[in-house]
Amino acid sequence: MATKFELSAETRADQGKGASRRLRHAGKVPGIIYGGNETPASISLSHQKLEQVVHNEKFYATIVTVDVSGAKQSVVVKDVQMHPAKAAIVHIDFQRVLADQPIRMHVPIHFLNEATSPGVKLQGGTVSHTRSDVEVSCLPKDLPEFVEVDMGQMKLNDLVKLSDLKLPEGVTIPELVHGHDAPVVTIHPPRVEAEEAPAAEGDAKAVPAAKGGAPAKAAAPAKAPAKK
Repeated sequence: MATKFELSAETRADQGKGASRRLRHAGKVPGIIYGGNETPASISLSHQKLEQVVHNEKFYATIVTVDVSGAKQSVVVKDVQMHPAKAAIVHIDFQRVLADQPIRMHVPIHFLNEATSPGVKLQGGTVSHTRSDVEVSCLPKDLPEFVEVDMGQMKLNDLVKLSDLKLPEGVTIPELVHGHDAPVVTIHPPRVEAEEAPAAEGDAKAVPAAKGGAPAKAAAPAKAPAKK
């Protein structure tokens, strides 16, 4: 069952840094709604309410309903700006969606049965994720919250690419349309410690150990006989 997010907002007329600062001091977050063949609308939302949802990955891959002074609008989250030094939301951008127009959104990829895959559990391989999300295109009603990759049968050197992803009906991946079938996840063989390299020709030969375990001293070179 899809997660539903509903937020209440108020229109705001004041613009500029000073107005935004006053909103934040009052526990509000300035934002904007644009797109959908309508003029952009400046809004403000409760910081407390936003804080409850901005850390949920589904919030960024779901159609959100924003009630602006009694008028409900369907939107998607396009950007959330956070304060660089403290856990505070500075600004939020929404884009309107229309039921009959496709949208492009990044949705997270969920990897299943990774630890129990033969390549990891039996063969000691290392998993390499090259993607954590994927951009999809679809009508708003078909937007998935996430895409799953079942790794339960993957062995060493197995590779899952974008074309291998199982998508709901009506959902496509724009990258594939343009011929870019990028890797998503693979299982690499375990690293093998490099064997000690043989001594190069010309290196000093090892001296055999003397009794007791201590290495014997190398014999001094013989002196040449003195000339008479």
